[in-house]
Amino acid sequence: MILELENVFAGYGGGDVLQGVDLKIEKGSITCIVGPNGAGKSTILRAVSGLLKPRQGTIIYNGKSLVGLTPRKILASGLAQVPQEHSLFVDMTIRENVRLGAYLINDKALVRKRLQEIEALFPLIAERSEEKAGSLSGGQQRMVEFARSLMLDPQLILLDEPSMGLDPKTRKQIFEMIKVMQELGKTIVLVEQNVRTGFGIAHHGVVMESGRVRLEGEPAALLDNPEISHLYLGGTLSKA
Repeated sequence: MILELENVFAGYGGGDVLQGVDLKIEKGSITCIVGPNGAGKSTILRAVSGLLKPRQGTIIYNGKSLVGLTPRKILASGLAQVPQEHSLFVDMTIRENVRLGAYLINDKALVRKRLQEIEALFPLIAERSEEKAGSLSGGQQRMVEFARSLMLDPQLILLDEPSMGLDPKTRKQIFEMIKVMQELGKTIVLVEQNVRTGFGIAHHGVVMESGRVRLEGEPAALLDNPEISHLYLGGTLSKA
């Protein structure tokens, strides 16, 4: 396992959003986490990336604890996150935005090599490299954010609602690129509202409710579980 959470409690201000989360992520896989609003999906990603310190529990990445490490140290360890909100600098060029992903690398030759590799993977970067990032559509900005996350050659990439606000055609392109990143050897943890699309590319499905993992397993089997539709129609999973 590349990532393991055990009995993690974490939250904001006066209360815990995560209520004892246990989760294991297999190296080289795509794991899709779904659940209703407020279930704690994005909070898991924030706890793993160091943006939120757990009140209790352990988070182990490649055999080492992440709890208490700064986001910078966690990033340097090979773990990157693409946030839900668009995070490009719109007045900078597309290439400048991608190069920012390598800000922890002091080797200029390595940065150039990584940039060349990423431009081959994302034709948009090469074709429109000198244009301002603000000229891109939402889906194109997401692609650039993916490209930027790869500049440090991370082993694990956390994606928070990457398809939010995108039309079906663009959403399909985004998910195809997620599969490409996994085929390059990256481990992907994906939080997604579009259950069928997310589970359609995932090797492991996780269903959260009220800060806990309530169901997990093979995505196709989860989609056939009647409790899934019940949960998404506003009910709660049975406690049986």
